[in-house]
Amino acid sequence: MRYDVAIIGAGAVGCAIARELSFFKLKVAVLEKSCDVAFGTSGRNSAVCHAGFNNKTTSLMARFCVEGNRLMEGLCQDLGVEYRKTGKFLIGFDEADMRTLEALVEKGKANGCTGLQIVGMDAVHAKVPGVGGIGAMSSPNTAIFDTFGYTVALAENAKANGCDFYFSHAVKSVSEGPDPYRFIIDGAIEAKVLINSAGLFADKVSSLCGVDGYRIYPCKGQYYVYDKIADSTLQVPVYPAPRPGIGGLGIHLTPTIHGNVIAGPSADYQDDPEDYCTTKPVLDQLLSESSLLLGSLRPGQIIASYAGIRPKQAPPSQGGFMDFTIKAEQGRKGLVNLIGIESPGLTASVPIAMHVRDILIDHQRDFGLDMQARENPIRTRKAPVRFASLDREEQARLIKENPDYGTVVCRCQTVTLAEIKKAIDNVLGCRSIASVKYRAWPTTGRCQGGYCMTRIVAELMKSGLKAEEINLRDEGSNLFWGQAR
Repeated sequence: MRYDVAIIGAGAVGCAIARELSFFKLKVAVLEKSCDVAFGTSGRNSAVCHAGFNNKTTSLMARFCVEGNRLMEGLCQDLGVEYRKTGKFLIGFDEADMRTLEALVEKGKANGCTGLQIVGMDAVHAKVPGVGGIGAMSSPNTAIFDTFGYTVALAENAKANGCDFYFSHAVKSVSEGPDPYRFIIDGAIEAKVLINSAGLFADKVSSLCGVDGYRIYPCKGQYYVYDKIADSTLQVPVYPAPRPGIGGLGIHLTPTIHGNVIAGPSADYQDDPEDYCTTKPVLDQLLSESSLLLGSLRPGQIIASYAGIRPKQAPPSQGGFMDFTIKAEQGRKGLVNLIGIESPGLTASVPIAMHVRDILIDHQRDFGLDMQARENPIRTRKAPVRFASLDREEQARLIKENPDYGTVVCRCQTVTLAEIKKAIDNVLGCRSIASVKYRAWPTTGRCQGGYCMTRIVAELMKSGLKAEEINLRDEGSNLFWGQAR
């Protein structure tokens, strides 16, 4: 198959690039090693839309984060993604912390952030009773949103405009072809331009394309998930004042768009970019540090743990952050590399996509592209039905129209059979248990799928899958290995 542009990586940034390029008369392919979007860094984070005050002034990180924060609410509305502007408090525990927060206010103003201010604990306690500390910085433009739904929405919007998605396609080779199709991927897909948005594997993909010199250092962050207690416990993200040298922003508490509270992340460098195991020593550390922020949290409220991995360019000996690398490589015509897209990459995803679009426009003759705008491209997406969030009258109307809304499959989250069926029958063709989870949100409640898992399996089998073909996530995570009798 021949394409104008091939994008490697279907995280939030890769899908945002695909969507942006789908507004042009281009043939675009997205290649993803996992069986669905957002299975890597984009689906394993704090689900926060950052304001941009913590990034180095004049950096791409700062610029794109501030731009992304300004765009995100309207974008989520257009794409039918749940989003809530909560604000955020950064807590100071001593005078050194307070000086750090004062410096952050000034840095944020230089970056273009608005509304940042130092506040006393009375202002914090008015919104989050029980938080410790001596003072705080308030960031009113910070928000929380559905990061899974966001990435799915970007991909579905790109698909609606003609983009092709190849899932379970780990790129193994990139050879050089004759102009203009100078990239031959795994001997089967030819492209004029290759956009490397491979996240944790971006350095390896760059090397496959003949451009060496990049190095990604995987940095794991572990999290606890508390039950749906946000309404009564924490409605505003609470962070500690940042400390120098760590690989992240410090362990913090964040309400989620679904009503849970998450604690984390830790920040520990490791060699394996796919080791997502959580460990008792680190989780114990999360409990200890979380209790310093909010002493009312109890271990008995925890229902799950998970880990994400940041694709850092800063080595362990240095720590902290290095700026995004986004460039058209001079030594390999048509290769656009995105290296080290860690936090705030999710917030910055659409401005990054616009930047990549501009790179292609600037190089279109050299790359053999014709960047003509598509007439009347689709830019919006209808929000999926969330039965649990509707009032009784609307629920009754839906049940009358479709009785499947009257059958609850996931009791913890009140997810109906109709929502499960729609999640399975998605336009991207993704049908693992995790794919259904990310679209309709079953298996995420207190019982963690104890009640609904078998019912989801039954619906997947009705859709045409054999039991042995049903995976929890990617290939190799089979739930069944044949009949017992």
